[in-house]
Amino acid sequence: MPTSAQAKRRRRDIRRSWPEKLFDVCNYTLFVLLGLSTLLPFVNLLAKSLSSEAAVVAGRVNLLPIDLQLGTYRYVLEDDAFMGALRVSLLLTVLGTALSLLVTTLTAYPLSKPRLAGRKWLLLIFIFTMLFSGGLIPTYLLMHNLHLVNTLPALFLPSMVNVFNMLVIKNYFEGLPDSLEESAKLDGAGHIRILLSIYLPLSLPVLATIALFFAVFFWNDYFNAMIYISTPSLKPLQLFLKELLVSSSDFLRNATLNPDQALNTAPQSIQAASILLATVPILLVYPFLQKYFVKGVLVGSVKE
Repeated sequence: MPTSAQAKRRRRDIRRSWPEKLFDVCNYTLFVLLGLSTLLPFVNLLAKSLSSEAAVVAGRVNLLPIDLQLGTYRYVLEDDAFMGALRVSLLLTVLGTALSLLVTTLTAYPLSKPRLAGRKWLLLIFIFTMLFSGGLIPTYLLMHNLHLVNTLPALFLPSMVNVFNMLVIKNYFEGLPDSLEESAKLDGAGHIRILLSIYLPLSLPVLATIALFFAVFFWNDYFNAMIYISTPSLKPLQLFLKELLVSSSDFLRNATLNPDQALNTAPQSIQAASILLATVPILLVYPFLQKYFVKGVLVGSVKE
């Protein structure tokens, strides 16, 4: 027997007019096409990474691998340069995300209080930095004078406070009831206790969203590394991929496999496998934060 909810759904479907049904068909078709447009490039990369050298070089690989082989992934995973860059990116993402989230939250909390002296001027200064910056050369000279060039902190210190992310967290804090803070103060709690015991537990959706923003930024960033890092052991994965795409022959010469195995691997397959392996770690993070993502963005960005 159908439940009451199923019966209501059936009656609602019967009452729908044909323009509404046509709109649904067009809507679903559009989203399917958009989904395929983002998915098919990854399928093509996967097919190239699993295909033989002859098939890839001949351009016969589209969406399905030809002459299936797994040697390309072994080729990439046994390369010391790739694994070193992967370790740097993992460390940079974890350390940069944790510190950036900490500093951004500590900045947003006082700015969410209307009673803060000079609050409007402080917000104006932060917003000013969103519109204007010192420029590339002054920033590099600053990092050089601070002796941060060719160091890991050069990759996350300049980006620890993202003004947009800070404003999202600030707006979320402003949406929390003032009565919670007043009750905590009556019990003798200070600002640190209020932040840790009340604001942070209630702000998990927006904090998870901002953490994902920071993680994706640090994982995908290559420009700062290209400017500040010249030591090979400190190059993150995205800079490694950029250099790989520019010159795959250098990667093949520096690979750790023997020449017989190298001859069976096309440069395009190496590139495809490297890109896919660099994408997997950040994709694994998203499912754990997905339930907070939409709620955090909407509630943190809209202030009624």
